[in-house]
Amino acid sequence: MAAARLLVIDGNLAEIRARQQAALGYDSGSGYARVLGELLPGIACDVIRPADGPAPLPRGVALEDYDGATMTGSALNIYHGGAPVERQIEAARAVFAAGVPFFGSCWGLQVAVTAAGGTVSRNPRGREFGFARRLLLTEAGRVHPMYAGKPTVFEAPTIHLDEVSALPSGATVLASNEVSLQAATFSCLRSTVWGVQYHPEYDYLDIAAAAERYGSRLVEEGLFSDEAALAVFAGDLRRLQAAPSNAALAWKHGLGPAMTEPALRLREIHNWLVAEVLPRHRRRG
Repeated sequence: MAAARLLVIDGNLAEIRARQQAALGYDSGSGYARVLGELLPGIACDVIRPADGPAPLPRGVALEDYDGATMTGSALNIYHGGAPVERQIEAARAVFAAGVPFFGSCWGLQVAVTAAGGTVSRNPRGREFGFARRLLLTEAGRVHPMYAGKPTVFEAPTIHLDEVSALPSGATVLASNEVSLQAATFSCLRSTVWGVQYHPEYDYLDIAAAAERYGSRLVEEGLFSDEAALAVFAGDLRRLQAAPSNAALAWKHGLGPAMTEPALRLREIHNWLVAEVLPRHRRRG
């Protein structure tokens, strides 16, 4: 049997991807593809970037040929509209029409919600950045396969200013905290959607690079007292990347096993691959 085939829809414009590439050596789409390949070795993974313009699939490949599709985060905002946003909403609808399982991280959840008839708004409680705290599984979340093996309360990497303010009809909330809804699942057309408002695919370096990229904006928003404090935060994360077992830094930043153990941090994506992608791959033969 051929390897499972996954589609990654990169939500960022070229300018942001270039800044990610300069800081990390990869952009949001290729970084997500790398994580998927680590979780499911041997997969075929294609990345498209509809924010920049029309994004055709590889020659001879149709959406129905994919076993799953993911959508990354983005610096865009749904409510600002425009062609880069609309192309991604249409890409999500096309995935749903093809019956391909969909997983959305942050922007990916917001686009999927919008494509299915829900609403995304600027969060009146402000930006959630660095680590989402006190994420609590709902009763539905505790028994949903996305969270098999995940703690009931946990932290996760996050960067978002917007929130899902209205879910599509029939959606189920799986997790939340005092900042916003944090995870949901729903069906649309022929597809099943799993989405989270945070970034399980991010490691400490991803968050550190984002802190440095946003810079003074995070100080202006009151998340850091000054740019020196932001630099300390980014430095701590780089140290954690090099030494994930650094108990002093984990204590300082209030991080439990869902952050300090990579397998737990990635559990949502791993579970999606096991519960949604591989069964479709087997059915397709």
